[in-house]
Amino acid sequence: MDKWDHRFMETAQLVSTWASCFQPNRKIGAVIVKNKRIMTTGYNGAPAGVKTCVERGECLRRKLGIPSGTRHEMCYAIHAEQNAIIQAARLGIQIEGSTLYCTHQPCVICAKMIVNAGITRVVYREGYPDDFSLQMLKEGGVLLEKYEESEGRG
Repeated sequence: MDKWDHRFMETAQLVSTWASCFQPNRKIGAVIVKNKRIMTTGYNGAPAGVKTCVERGECLRRKLGIPSGTRHEMCYAIHAEQNAIIQAARLGIQIEGSTLYCTHQPCVICAKMIVNAGITRVVYREGYPDDFSLQMLKEGGVLLEKYEESEGRG
């Protein structure tokens, strides 16, 4: 990994601060980059016009006792990776052959979208309890790299 990986991972971390998730440990950010240029960003939050968990004052997943890495549909938020891909589609931005930097390893739903969007590399900082996503990314030909904090500075 190089200084560009560090820069874009730091940008994903900044974008994560915009997330509207009620749980502080679930503020996720994503940045899609192509040719060292940021194409789109995304963070986890409710769809436009839908109240966020912060606005509701509670986390639906926590309220229902849903374990992390399961039942992704039971959440008001759209994942950061999904939002970044959706923004590219809405704005007509070509992301095939790009790299997605994300604060957390993608779930299997995001992994499927990443494969079909033509993203070829994913760099993430923190793990996520979803082994099926690892299989999906591997079978889809997406290079998955864990970002190491000490790398890429300078």
